Amino acid sequence: MTVAKKAVPKEWLDSLLADYRKPEDLIGENGLLKQLTRLLVEKALETEMAAHLGHGKNEPVENSTGNTLAAGKTNTSAGAKRYSERLRK
Repeated sequence: MTVAKKAVPKEWLDSLLADYRKPEDLIGENGLLKQLTRLLVEKALETEMAAHLGHGKNEPVENSTGNTLAAGKTNTSAGAKRYSERLRK
């Protein structure tokens, strides 16, 4: 899938670089580049997970297939049974 490039508005750059004084402000340990990279990666991962799961973070699940564990239901897998038996001891 090809995504069209979007131009970054000059005003954004001016705002981001308003406190720029030396190269470390941009590429240092806590520089702007590191901060932007972290924010962009987090947003990309969040978007990818939302697309994969079919809903955004902290949004209700709308799943008509019944493939979610409803409140009050119990997991009846063998592992869950063994775990609950150990808790009862």
